Amino acid sequence: MILVAVCRPHKPPQLPNGYLSKPVNYISPKLVILHMNLALHVYDDIMRMTENLSEKYIIGYGASSAVYKCVLKNCRPVAIKKLYSHPQSLKEFETELETVGSIKHRNLVGLQGYSLSPSANLLFYDYMENGSLWDLLHGLPKKKMLEWDARLRIALGAAQGLSYLHHDCSPRIIHRDVKSSNILLDKDFEAHLTDFGIAKSLCVSKTHTSTYVMGTIGYIDPEYARTSRLNEKSDVYSFGVVLLELLTGRKAVDNESNLHQLILSKTTTDEVMETVDPDVSSTCKDLGQVKKVFQLALLCTKKQPTDRPAMHEVARVLTFLVCENASLDLPASPTKQRESGLTLPSSPSYVDKYANLKTPHVLTCTASLSTSDAELFLKFGEVISQNSLG
Repeated sequence: MILVAVCRPHKPPQLPNGYLSKPVNYISPKLVILHMNLALHVYDDIMRMTENLSEKYIIGYGASSAVYKCVLKNCRPVAIKKLYSHPQSLKEFETELETVGSIKHRNLVGLQGYSLSPSANLLFYDYMENGSLWDLLHGLPKKKMLEWDARLRIALGAAQGLSYLHHDCSPRIIHRDVKSSNILLDKDFEAHLTDFGIAKSLCVSKTHTSTYVMGTIGYIDPEYARTSRLNEKSDVYSFGVVLLELLTGRKAVDNESNLHQLILSKTTTDEVMETVDPDVSSTCKDLGQVKKVFQLALLCTKKQPTDRPAMHEVARVLTFLVCENASLDLPASPTKQRESGLTLPSSPSYVDKYANLKTPHVLTCTASLSTSDAELFLKFGEVISQNSLG
């Protein structure tokens, strides 16, 4: 018997242009887990839950990234930051991993894991239920009225996060892109700093580092822009602009109008209080506090970096203001005060403290106010008295 095999020529499927130049990935990318929240998950699980990172799961965008929401097997949400595939994004991925992966603070967004793949690198972060401060202040339509007490606490949380980076980390970390869109708010509206893609480390022996100017227009320290010399005071300047946003509800830059320049012009005509956000005016029990935060913001944005306070000083002043604001809500009865769980300091008002500090020997303060705190308030009091808002 003779078998005859008839063969027909094989026509391979048409491949898209450039297909063969792309790397072939036969193994699913690995998900590196840094937090128990991601336990029992693999990369393929994440892709399935987000339908391969479908656009419908996007909750925000950055200059070089998109952010997705993913609900895990334990029903808890996580934020996934997908960095676009270009050299700068790779550098930002490495910087974020090196920075956030090695530090932890309640006012910094926590890194839960990461994944590397030829198509995109992913960073898995704590999910923040109330989005960014920018969304709350400037988003349309406004999600929620932000009361004065909430704004003070948001300012304090962001200040404490920056203070940790500047004073408690070794080497020190300069965020370099402090702005309202990089301050995220959890379910309790507590502030968490995010986006460390262009952060810089500064060793103890150095007062500054020379680097390319990076950041966001409206928040960039003019001296850093002029000299390319970066240190912690550049973050302080940016934080001062965020304080102005919280006070006025205005954007840092809007239709070529610069918020900081606007406020400076208003100080010369004693019209600063006219710029206050109506949501602040209607919920603040003591507008003297608003003036003090304006003054603090102007200190943070002084032209010369050496004239600006350090972030740990800013955080202590805001802590005092938050405590004072809380005291305004407490009932007058000592019994009811004890029942509320808060203890009022038996000290003069914030304004009185500034007056007393011109003669420090008559200072009366709470037991928790140390000598260095007293010196701090004296320093701020002197500068503020020279730059009064009336």
